[in-house]
Amino acid sequence: MKTIDHFLKPQKQLAVLIDPDKQSPEQLEKTAGIAQKAGVDFLFVGGSLLTSDMLYHSVRILKENSNIPVILFPGNTYQIARNADAMLFLSLISGRNPDMLIGMHVLAAPYIKLSGLETIPTGYMLIDSGRPTAVSYMSNSFPIPNDKKDIAACTAMAGEMLGLKTIFMDAGSGAEKTVPEEMIGFVKQSIEVPLIIGGGIRTTEKLKSVFEAGADIAVVGNRFEEKPHLIFDFAEVKAGFKP
Repeated sequence: MKTIDHFLKPQKQLAVLIDPDKQSPEQLEKTAGIAQKAGVDFLFVGGSLLTSDMLYHSVRILKENSNIPVILFPGNTYQIARNADAMLFLSLISGRNPDMLIGMHVLAAPYIKLSGLETIPTGYMLIDSGRPTAVSYMSNSFPIPNDKKDIAACTAMAGEMLGLKTIFMDAGSGAEKTVPEEMIGFVKQSIEVPLIIGGGIRTTEKLKSVFEAGADIAVVGNRFEEKPHLIFDFAEVKAGFKP
């Protein structure tokens, strides 16, 4: 089964985001083991800026300690590891930076083709979170204002019409605010492809509200870096939503 088929499952799913710069090999083993026991659906690996050479090794450790699909969440063309199961092929459709729309993809395409990695064409949308984030700075783009649900919906619809297989609305790492529930619901009603929501989901209550608003896949990262056992609590919330 291709990884994209997992995205299409008619059920709520939880992804744990792992920054290779922020976890030691021992922490990665622990996180993978807990995620496996908790029933996490995906392990996303990457970051806006990686300063170490741990991407390939991080993917290896995660795969050795779980059978959860490991998916690259790349911040740039250098974040490619052929031992992953797949990668989100992100087009930053919320911005107007041509490099993030298509430019860097052209540079990466031949290497990805040779690697054999499965690509998941993803419309990536930055949503204002109340503070500047690493991804908005590194991408040199402005996020969509969090009170402009119509702009978000039209952007998502355009992405779907262009053939993108999923839409990812992200408030960014360290966000003060999550993507508003009203915006999530409005966008979900406007598209048929899976909707991924990330950024600022720090509590089980917030995870529940994001799922109830319409998210198909929720991405949680920072919350688990120091307290990986909280994965069990978040996974329990996900399990409460029946297909």
